[in-house]
Amino acid sequence: MGKVGVALVGAGLVGKEVVRLLLSPSLREVFDIVLLSNSKHAVLLKSETQLNADALLSLLPPSSSPLPPSSLQASYLPADPSRLVDLLVERSRATSQHIILVDCTSSDLVASLYPRAISSSVSVVTPNKRAFSSSASLYNNIQAALRQLGAGLCYYEATCGAGLPVLTTVRDLVATGDEVVKVEAVLSGTLSYLLNQYSTVEVLKEPVRFSELVRDAWKHGHTEPHPADDLSGRDVARKLTILARLASPSSTNLPDGYASIETQSLVPSHLADEADPAAFVDGLAEHDEDFERLRREAESEGKVLRYVGLFDRSTGTLKCGLEKFAHSHPFASLSGSYLSLAIYTHRYSSSPLIIQGPGYPLSVTAGAVVADAIRVAERYGARVGL
Repeated sequence: MGKVGVALVGAGLVGKEVVRLLLSPSLREVFDIVLLSNSKHAVLLKSETQLNADALLSLLPPSSSPLPPSSLQASYLPADPSRLVDLLVERSRATSQHIILVDCTSSDLVASLYPRAISSSVSVVTPNKRAFSSSASLYNNIQAALRQLGAGLCYYEATCGAGLPVLTTVRDLVATGDEVVKVEAVLSGTLSYLLNQYSTVEVLKEPVRFSELVRDAWKHGHTEPHPADDLSGRDVARKLTILARLASPSSTNLPDGYASIETQSLVPSHLADEADPAAFVDGLAEHDEDFERLRREAESEGKVLRYVGLFDRSTGTLKCGLEKFAHSHPFASLSGSYLSLAIYTHRYSSSPLIIQGPGYPLSVTAGAVVADAIRVAERYGARVGL
């Protein structure tokens, strides 16, 4: 078969790395980049390109630049998500090429297009958590679209666990008749990075202030642009929603998605509306004693603090928050930005299935996105040499 077309929306840090991987020597005979877009502009490649990744990415002007005139090589148009699916369907019909929409944005609007794209035989691959962690109506519409004759495929491994094979593992367990009974998981690379330094098995000679850890992580790019987005716990709640829906498709609806989950925020109430990240970090210092009290309490019990998501089918529990773990627990020995999941099933009842690995750099997320694109290509007949 011919190459599989890729329309990449969201050419940011992860998106650019995805393009570089797709155009690597081992994959450029499998994939053809047909469209790139950022928040303002889109470039539609008129024919198969032999450009390398950097040259191809340079065709897409920055969002702050004006839209250039079209050329023999590429057509330029404003980024318009409402027209995206039509463009891809037209391209697919004109070239008889299967097309994958690779959504590397965090856009609700782009996520809302998934059912229509899938129904139109366009596959979706994405690290965007929105579609799978928001309202049940959107999630159910995606599932309904996937059941239609001639539907595209949908893979979203990178939404939960960066590059770790979390969703693939859970999906395979459920598909082969196992039942996920309980999941206990460290799902935020940032919160793992902070708490692995703050609350340790070995007693620190000079305990560090929590606000200073946050400040250092923020300055070095280990947090979201606004650290409150990490400390709020919403990212963990989104990932837990995705896991729960996949682990228990018949009993877990969560009508409001992640908002249906009990979530402990580490953001002090008076800083909840602070829009300036620098002011937020400064204000966090006023609450160092509150965090220190929690740390000392865990230490006195021979335990450490970790921020975890919990899904327990037997009790109906779905929650995210700080928990204390004994030094013998696998979560206590985590380091850096490591994520860790303990999955209990009927098959793995006496000892859980453990999945563990780093939550960043971004290259691990990009790798998971490309692995999903390969799965789509193989389902459509491509042979990917290893």
